[in-house]
Formats: sequence, structure tokens, C-alpha cells
Amino acid sequence: MVSRPSPPRLLHSISLLLLLLLSIFHASDAATALVDKVCKQTSSYPFCVRSLYSDSRTPEADEYTLAYISVGVAYNNATSTQHYISDQLRSIKVNGSTHHDQQQRLQMCSRGYQRAVSALAMAHNDLDSETFFELARLAAKASSGANDCKAAFKGIPSPTALAKGNQDLVYLCEICGVVAKLFTRM
Repeated sequence: MVSRPSPPRLLHSISLLLLLLLSIFHASDAATALVDKVCKQTSSYPFCVRSLYSDSRTPEADEYTLAYISVGVAYNNATSTQHYISDQLRSIKVNGSTHHDQQQRLQMCSRGYQRAVSALAMAHNDLDSETFFELARLAAKASSGANDCKAAFKGIPSPTALAKGNQDLVYLCEICGVVAKLFTRM
């Protein structure tokens, strides 16, 4: 025989469940408002929203978590692009190709992305130390690595994947810079 909760207990349980659901929706609304506030200050609102929500923590994120998310997404982009550049350089060497000009351009990109990855790793350490003072400067440094890579291909088209990686990193670093401003106003 299964016992059923008494009506007052059932009402109490339902009330607790509703309060829990309301608090979850309220936290989610606050995070949505925070993402909206940040993304409205960037040059590509849709890119910003899509990038931040690529992390499952975003719906409940506060300023600190959003800072970690933005740096993490930028770091992942920078390391992926860095690997792409390495693969392209390896391909040129393996094929014995005479694409000396392309190789020089990719080597410039490689140096820029080494700086970008290093800067974003330092930004993550800055977040861990809870100082936040260097976050904007380090994001700008990472962005300059992508811009240096773009400049290496000035006048000729860069590989599509590389052009996308560069543009995405610039946008992601812009997001990091906007998130950094949240901490300078506290």
C-alpha cells in the first residue's frame, strides 16, 4: 500500500517547487540581462550572444563567471587558429612546396597567435587572482595578434579558415574588454 501525502504537505511541496522554479527563472533572467548589457556594447551583437551562449554556464552566469566564459571562448579560438596555422606550415614543408611567401606570412601569424594564446592564458590567471586589472589590456594584446596576422596577408586573400579565426578572435577579445569594464565600475 502506497501512502499519499496529506493535502497540506502536497501544497507545501508544490509551493517549494514553484519557488525553486521562479528562482531559476529569475537567475536566468539576470544572466540574460547581463549578456544583453555586454553584447550591446560590442560591434557584433549576434556574434557576442552566440559566443557567450556556446558555454552551458551562461544562462546562470554572474559577472565573474561571464569573465571566465569570455576568456575561455577567446582562448579556445586562439588555440584552434594557432593549430590551424601550424598545420598549414607543416603542410608547406611536407609537400616540399616553394610557397616561400605564404610560409613567411603564416610564420608571422604563428608569432601573433603565440602572443595571443599567451595573453589569454595570463588573462585567465588574472581572473584566478581576482584582480581583474589586466583583463582589458591582455584582451587587447590577444586581439593585436589576430590583427598582425591579418596584416601579414594584406593585399592577398588569406585562407578562409584563417580569416574567420582572425575576425572571431578580434570580436571575442572585444567581448573580454567589455566584460573587463564590469569590474572597473564596481
